Amino acid sequence: MTSLIFRFATVSGQRIDWQLARNGSVAYARMGLCALSLAMVFLFWMTGGRWDMPFAWLVIVAVGLGFARYGRHAADGERISLQGSRLVVERETAGRLERAEFDRSRVRVEPKTGHRSLITLSAQGRSVEVGRFVRPELRPALASEIRRALRAA
Repeated sequence: MTSLIFRFATVSGQRIDWQLARNGSVAYARMGLCALSLAMVFLFWMTGGRWDMPFAWLVIVAVGLGFARYGRHAADGERISLQGSRLVVERETAGRLERAEFDRSRVRVEPKTGHRSLITLSAQGRSVEVGRFVRPELRPALASEIRRALRAA
């Protein structure tokens, strides 16, 4: 297996792992901007802008709700592990973990409907879709990589 070259996977001994995760672009340091803007509004309020503070709190609450929603899905991701005769797929969505195990010799890898759709891994009457966190134009390459890894022994 070490002779295979992977774009999306990491190889550790006889184990191959694909970590597919959300691209988190919001840093928690940006929440400090909310505190800074609140401090500025407080200064305006102290100098006579009586309607500034209620609107500032409204904006702060809206931004806080947005951060809370973002934080709920910030750790979402998919992990596909191939070790020995087992293919294990773990998907985490909003703190809920789903796990599926397949016998590697029976797994089929195929796009759901078209080349830009999610990748379906199926075997023994079960199926799971992966690739949500990969750009649609890269999903065929990921599917091909998983197929190659499954065939290599």
